[in-house]
This record gives sequence, structure tokens and C-alpha cells, in this order.
Amino acid sequence: MDATETAVFGGRAHRADAERTVATILAAAERVLSRDPAATMEQIAAAAGVARTTVHRRFASRDALVSAMSTWAASRFAAAVDAARPEATPPLVALYQVTANVLRVKIDWAYAMSRPAGRDSEIARMHTEVEQRCDGLFRRAAEAGLLREDVDRTWARRVFYALIHEAATVGDDVLDPDKGAQRVVDTLLHGLGPRQAERG
Repeated sequence: MDATETAVFGGRAHRADAERTVATILAAAERVLSRDPAATMEQIAAAAGVARTTVHRRFASRDALVSAMSTWAASRFAAAVDAARPEATPPLVALYQVTANVLRVKIDWAYAMSRPAGRDSEIARMHTEVEQRCDGLFRRAAEAGLLREDVDRTWARRVFYALIHEAATVGDDVLDPDKGAQRVVDTLLHGLGPRQAERG
């Protein structure tokens, strides 16, 4: 390997190592801050297994770290929706998959996702994009007969969001994302009353 190749591959390895370190710090910060929102950078560094100076070298302040956590969580949220392929997967399957994927993110990054985002921030942009994709999924669900023709799809999406939030926070019995997704989609599509066949 010549000097140029060493520089290129060495640079890639260094970047990959730095990215792993940042991901480790962010994950540790989520664990620590979800238990104690007043936790210090020193406590976060200890949980990440790195020196305090390593955390400070990558994040200038505690606020910068929390901001990075929120952006990271939002990117995971957007990727979770993308992985379900809501524009191409059959609507019912996509509803389940989007729900399960998003629940995993909301459970794993509950603290970061609870932070407020500026209206013009990158986080807000990602959430707006997800919202548009969900609107498209609900349109496809209506066309497939999963929703009544008279349903307000914007209201349906907001109810969907609220159900996901409750499934992620209500308790240990729904912390399994797949079971939580089944509960959310069943409630969204069928409500809480008896099925028509059960009414007799």
C-alpha cells in the first residue's frame, strides 16, 4: 500500500472510529439522561466508557450534546419510516411495519425525541417529511378500503401518532414493538367497540 492508499484508508478508518465513538456517547447519554435529566457530562462519559475530555472534544457543551442526540433520534425516526417502504408496501403491511419500526426508535430514544425542536431546524424538516409520507400512506390505506370514505385523514394521522406515543410509554406490557404495533393498528382501524359480527 503506497502513501496515498495509506492516507485514504487510514482516514476512513479514523472516521469510522470517530463515528463509533460518537454513537456510543449518544447512546450512553440517552440512557443516563432518561434516568436523570440533570446528569452531567462526566456521568455521561463514564456511562460511555470514555474520558470526559473525549466527550468535550466532540460536543462543546451539554446543550450541544442534547441537540446532537435529538438530531440523531430524528434521523433514526425518518430511517424507520423509510425502511417500511410506505409508498410501495401494501398499506396494511406498511402500517404495521411503520408502527413497529417507529416504536423501536421511540422506546430506545425516548429522552432525545421528547426535546423540543426549532421550527426551522433540521429535526423539524425531517418530521415534516415523515408527516408527508404518512399522509401518503393514509391516502393509500383509504383507497384500499382500510379507512372509511368519510374519515378525515389528517385527524386519523394525528390519532395514529398519539396511539404510537401511548404504546411507547404506557408500560412494560407493550414495550415489545411488534405487539405494540399490533395493538396500535388494531385500535386505529377497529376502535374499541365490538366488531360488527359480534354485535349480532
